Amino acid sequence: MLTCSSQPRVAEFFAGIGLVREGLKAEGFNVVFSNDVDAVKRTVYVANHGAVGFSLRDVRELTGDDIPDIELAAASFPCTDVSLAGTRAGLDGKESGLVWEFQRILQEMGARKPPVVVLENVPGLATSNNGDDLHATIGNLNGMGYACDLLVLDARRFVPQSRSRIFVVGWLSEPCGPQLYPVSEIRPAWIARFVERNPQLSLQSLNLPPLPNCAHTIADIVENLPPDNHAWWDEERLGKFCNSLSPIQSERLARLRDSDEQRWATAYRRTRGGKAMWEIRGDEISGCLRTGKGGSSRQALVEAGQGDVKVRWMTAREYCRLQGAPDLNLAGITENQARFALGDAVCVPAVSWLARNCLKPLVVTLSNEKMPMISKIGCEE
Repeated sequence: MLTCSSQPRVAEFFAGIGLVREGLKAEGFNVVFSNDVDAVKRTVYVANHGAVGFSLRDVRELTGDDIPDIELAAASFPCTDVSLAGTRAGLDGKESGLVWEFQRILQEMGARKPPVVVLENVPGLATSNNGDDLHATIGNLNGMGYACDLLVLDARRFVPQSRSRIFVVGWLSEPCGPQLYPVSEIRPAWIARFVERNPQLSLQSLNLPPLPNCAHTIADIVENLPPDNHAWWDEERLGKFCNSLSPIQSERLARLRDSDEQRWATAYRRTRGGKAMWEIRGDEISGCLRTGKGGSSRQALVEAGQGDVKVRWMTAREYCRLQGAPDLNLAGITENQARFALGDAVCVPAVSWLARNCLKPLVVTLSNEKMPMISKIGCEE
């Protein structure tokens, strides 16, 4: 049986490059099994965590018998079919639907299934198939004996990146009846409405502390590239960038250019009225990093001040810093592969916060109680 002094064992599904592991490791968790089907991502994972326990297989090929004894199962399942920028096929889609394989494996583990599970995905999961997909995800976990909490964490509370993600936390417990969910930053009003509309689900809000305030800005993650570095766009490309700006965006760039000191901002290329246009963020953080296969999904960096303007793509190392993994070893993959993998990853300090304030207390409590009432775990009234 797990004791408070031991390291809770974790199986990590859809492991990617291992940023969930980074966040859990910081709070004393021990990942003993990890799985992903992407060989490029595995290269980064192994470079940072070693190959022991990593299974490069399609999750559909795994069974409950393949999973060692664990206290926590984590699944950052694909967002492709539930993202607002994706196909919106929902959990019937061939990629996001792999969450059912994760739940199948839990079911096959039988009495060995972990006492705590956590799932992570994009906010689009909340509206996918009019909320039916989120209902089904939680309902299936309830059916296996897991009561669940539902919350939202935005990476901007930890790093200078706007990146909101949904987390479903489940723990083995007796079912709970309907309740009113407290509305807060981590449980916005849509969650309270979801709970109210679905009283048959076993949902309970755990007692969690306030989120930290991030003191960093985009300036803190910028790589200092010299003016003659090849990464900076040439005059022709810079001209096209400037000419694509709307009047409001042009004014924003002018303020940056005319500043007495060097300043930075991030920019995305968007389609407005059938025309590709660049838009510069008006704050001092980056937009959400994406799995950019093309230019429209990649994020650019604007460096301006003292009458000068330069623009380039953000580097993979800057992506690492924005995901809270500044020292991540990226050896063995290309810059574009690294950007794609990092855009598909999670924010490390957000995972650590959840592990410290939610997952670890649940694991410790459940290790000392065979089947505790939910009230013993520290829930909000």
